[in-house]
Amino acid sequence: MKVTKKVALRIAVAALLPISLIAPAEAADSLDVVLYAPADMKGVPALPFTGETIKFSDPISGVGPLIISKNQGQIGSEITISGTGLKAKTELTLTWSTAKGAWKAQLLPNSVNYTGYQWDKFSVVLAKVTTDASGAFSFATTIPEDFGGPHDIYATLDGVAVAKTGIQVTPSISVTPNRGAVGTPITITYKGMGPNLYTAGISVLWDNNFAGEAQSIWTRGTSTFQIYAAGKIGKHLVCGMDGIGVQYMNINQSPVPYAGGDCVDFMTTRDNGPAAATITYPQDVTPTTTQRTLMNEQIDPTSKAVMTTSKTSGVVGDKIAVNVTGLAASTEYAITWANVVGSRVNCTTGTCWIYSGEKLLSVTSDATGKVVTEVVIPDHLGGFHALQIKKGDLAQAQQSIFVKQSIFANVDSSGKSILGLAKALPSKAPEPRSSSGTPTLKFKAGDEITVAMKGVGWTQLDNTMALTYDNNYVGYGCGFNSDGYMVIHLRATGAPGTHIIDLHPIMYTNQPSFANTQYGMLPILSYNTDFLGLALGYKQPAVHFEFQIVR
Repeated sequence: MKVTKKVALRIAVAALLPISLIAPAEAADSLDVVLYAPADMKGVPALPFTGETIKFSDPISGVGPLIISKNQGQIGSEITISGTGLKAKTELTLTWSTAKGAWKAQLLPNSVNYTGYQWDKFSVVLAKVTTDASGAFSFATTIPEDFGGPHDIYATLDGVAVAKTGIQVTPSISVTPNRGAVGTPITITYKGMGPNLYTAGISVLWDNNFAGEAQSIWTRGTSTFQIYAAGKIGKHLVCGMDGIGVQYMNINQSPVPYAGGDCVDFMTTRDNGPAAATITYPQDVTPTTTQRTLMNEQIDPTSKAVMTTSKTSGVVGDKIAVNVTGLAASTEYAITWANVVGSRVNCTTGTCWIYSGEKLLSVTSDATGKVVTEVVIPDHLGGFHALQIKKGDLAQAQQSIFVKQSIFANVDSSGKSILGLAKALPSKAPEPRSSSGTPTLKFKAGDEITVAMKGVGWTQLDNTMALTYDNNYVGYGCGFNSDGYMVIHLRATGAPGTHIIDLHPIMYTNQPSFANTQYGMLPILSYNTDFLGLALGYKQPAVHFEFQIVR
């Protein structure tokens, strides 16, 4: 095998590294974390009713029945809870069982892994009621916005349950708008997902094509997300169906028949031709942990240096102003960028990837020990990287920079930039970093299309993106082995007119794999509100392309 300069450099760097940086799945300094929704995340319903948590004992015997006006219903339905034969003229506390969901992850010095989910079950105070002289009461309310499925309702007295009933909360789906041109963004709201594996996610279908999955582990049973109108002019069917990523198709025979889901119509009215590509990043939230990848290098214990930057995130090519104080006066330093190189394909051999620090520039501090300079985010992997200032091999200070994914811009012969899409080069060799083909938005059926992105990462949260074609999941692409430059190939199919391609985040679960990591390897439509990376500072986007098939 011919060893290139790049491969030789990777091998040489690997030989100098501690084992903990080379075998990420078995790093001794890994940290397992439980990730609840960030406190400032929008779209998380409050705890139902009073929101006051309550603990009480549930005796094996002696608990009588409560009466409820309906045994099941959708969120917002009116219900009446009543009881008889209770202690007369006594205040009782009504309770409602609920839960709080969390994602789980493994944090490593040079990676992040998705390891599962959990639900914490508890009860809240529904209301206070007072019985009449005969020991009866009646209380009218509505089903709150909460997880779907069964909810226990108790009447308690002095911390002990004295009566009980329950209700099944069933799902509902709505879309807005319900009509529009090809490419119209359709907001889907699904309410009533449950707090367990079989009911916490839905399969989203467009005319029986799998468009992706949505979850509500963080958002208490409600998920709001978008897909885009696609296909011929006329009526289409949008469905949210129960499933662990993909649909559970005989749900009526299952232990959770109430979780069946539903469908609504959307009318595609016209074809206006392809619109420009868009990239939508998720909402900004405050991460719940401060640990970041590649920030584990030992800082010189004698250093008093402090680094600040004009921004802590950006895309490939963005400029970042760097200010460092507390250095030795009139001394030369190196500004470096911590990175990794490798792939997940050979993880079974024990070496998945290696550290690859890159020197960006040399700087000299002034007479006060200060450095003011500017760096450009390298054209390499996305995700969290450490920007460091070094004296020899010792880092003096560092800052974590998050590199967001961005659409690669192809430039045609006239100098016009077309984002993301191109007609594939005739050669099957890897694309140069300057081009993914001949940029165009017009293809004939059967033409080979490339979809190109920059800044794709290497962790299980950001090394892959899922691709759907006219709301039909085709597969995924990875940007790890290609240093963040991801070029997906697919064929143009369908009738003449406008067609759509969408990219969404994936939780990559093939390598390494963990025991309870369902919902992996599928497009996450709920990436804006229910994606574990948000609690870790990741900003994985959805990307939308439109193009035209011509005769």
